[in-house]
Amino acid sequence: MAIPAEGETIQIHSYKHNGRIHRVWQETTVLKGTNNIVIGANERTLVTESDGRTWLTREPSICYFHAEHWFNIICMLRDDGVYYYCNISSPFVYNNGSLKYIDYDLDVKVFPDMSYTLLDEDEYEDHKRQMGYPEVIDQILYRNVEKLIGWIKQRRGPFAQDFIEVWTDRYEFHRHNRIR
Repeated sequence: MAIPAEGETIQIHSYKHNGRIHRVWQETTVLKGTNNIVIGANERTLVTESDGRTWLTREPSICYFHAEHWFNIICMLRDDGVYYYCNISSPFVYNNGSLKYIDYDLDVKVFPDMSYTLLDEDEYEDHKRQMGYPEVIDQILYRNVEKLIGWIKQRRGPFAQDFIEVWTDRYEFHRHNRIR
């Protein structure tokens, strides 16, 4: 698998289990790219939905993707603190300038005080039936919900305070150098 280079601008493509595109983020700056981890950042990036509707993200975000975990984490930097939107998803792949993953509907929203809520369980059950998610996928996804909640409680990975500071500084460095 190719690896995106630090400073490179990539797209993020979210698919559904049936192979259909779900959502595309047009521009994300790579802050770190390895075989296992991609950390990126974006702000006011154009997002295109599967039905063609578009919108702009509202705040700067640090995005964390892992090639071995079935979730990704979007850290939204707001005036009143960091909010996290965690997608339960397939591990990512990267090719042709795009990071790609399958979105499995379940989401965990984490608030600045580290309280959290599991979202979209009804949507997950509907899509599980409609798209025929295998039982093994169901088991993997719920194990990864538990793993993710463990990370939240332990302040691990993107939930650690220094994670936000380090990667926000890195993003500012790339933004400053791109503007020149």
